[in-house]
Amino acid sequence: MSLPRLGVVIVTMGTRPRELAALLTSVEKQQTPATRVVLVGNATPLTDVEVADNVTKVPLEENLGCPGGRNVGLRMLSDSGEVDVVIELDDDGLLVADDVFSTVQQLFAEDPRLGIVGFRVADEQGHTERRWVPRLRSRDPLRGGLVTSFLGGGHALSMPMLDQIGLWPAEFFFGHEESDLAWRALDGGWKVLYEPHLVLQHPATSPARHAVYYRFTARNRVWLARRRLSVPLLFIHLSVWTLITMARTRSMSGIRAWWGGFFEGVRESCGERRPMRWRTVWRMTRLGRPPIV
Repeated sequence: MSLPRLGVVIVTMGTRPRELAALLTSVEKQQTPATRVVLVGNATPLTDVEVADNVTKVPLEENLGCPGGRNVGLRMLSDSGEVDVVIELDDDGLLVADDVFSTVQQLFAEDPRLGIVGFRVADEQGHTERRWVPRLRSRDPLRGGLVTSFLGGGHALSMPMLDQIGLWPAEFFFGHEESDLAWRALDGGWKVLYEPHLVLQHPATSPARHAVYYRFTARNRVWLARRRLSVPLLFIHLSVWTLITMARTRSMSGIRAWWGGFFEGVRESCGERRPMRWRTVWRMTRLGRPPIV
């Protein structure tokens, strides 16, 4: 059994220098070293970032968003021909164990149809918030297995899978890009695995801290549905999430921004429309999360 070659992509805006330095150190300390590491600077020159010899710095003049920045790194690793599995990590995350890469390597070596492995995200006290568990009605963050989604903060992607289904939806910029990628992977016959023993330590921050959170969340939700769902499921999905959002959101400014993003998603092009097959819908339903919620 041959072991896949590992690459790493980290995207930063240069606003978390201490966290980034700690993350890079934790990457260097892995028992199984990465063949190549790409550090992408979204609108930042990276001149003050010290890196190891196997790290390539890619400063960008423009902020391409998280998915767009990741695509830059993924294309570099794909063009190199030296990487079979890519591990992507948030710049304020931390690998607390030194066997994460070894475990990722073993998982992909054992299953050639494994497309995505999602890490368990935990705060500094080891607590995993409910919204970080990629399942419905699951309060146990330690229950792993096949799922329909994953967290963007820490995960691993099969390069053959990406060659088949394509890269991140860069136009999303921020929000729901993981769902789009996971749904395409499932529709392509790949597996998405949640492995709770792969831990990324991450601060327990709220995504609503970003000024564009409500707008992009709504816009990208509409784009996701328009791109990946048949017409009946599209209307059910958006109706369910509109009700959920209105029930959960306590900020009037947030609600206004959400509706603005919703109608932006309706008006503007969503990119290529390729609804998932009905057998994929059934597969997701059997995995516990049909694509209507």
